[in-house]
Amino acid sequence: MLIKRFLPLFIFLGIFIAFMTGLFLNPRDIPSALINKPVPELSLPPLQGAGIGLDTADVTAPGTIIIVNFFASWCGPCRVEHPALDRLSKIPGVKLYGIAYKDRPANSLIFLKTYGNPYDKTAADLKGRNAINWGVTGTPETFFIKNGIIRYQHIGPLYEAQIDSDIRPMILKLQQEDPS
Repeated sequence: MLIKRFLPLFIFLGIFIAFMTGLFLNPRDIPSALINKPVPELSLPPLQGAGIGLDTADVTAPGTIIIVNFFASWCGPCRVEHPALDRLSKIPGVKLYGIAYKDRPANSLIFLKTYGNPYDKTAADLKGRNAINWGVTGTPETFFIKNGIIRYQHIGPLYEAQIDSDIRPMILKLQQEDPS
């Protein structure tokens, strides 16, 4: 009888605790299922013209740290992270590739002309199919790859302050690892 009387209170407390726990979770802490796994197959057209803009061979080059950044011209946080990408592109031994996610190529080209093009190669994922294979949940998202293996995934914009504190040390560590 006593349990029935307090059952609504217990249900409320359970919901309240679940809600409060959710408030303190960081969506950037979601572990990627692709960490330490081979990169998904990739074959994308370039932003402009015919041919292959970016393919699996580009992102599996041995010995090089490959950074793949999914971006879009309509993405506000992509504008915010652009100076950080420019700094990343200047790190020796790093190749930075951009994939325009569900964006019109003309808009992506205007975006890159306006903010600068830090990418060694840029491709278009017009329908977002490749992004699904990579587990992209939104833009911007950035993947760090060594020897065809995804080593780290960053969800959300990269900031310049993170380059020196987090990203550069991680890249140096990856560069020093055994190539096998």
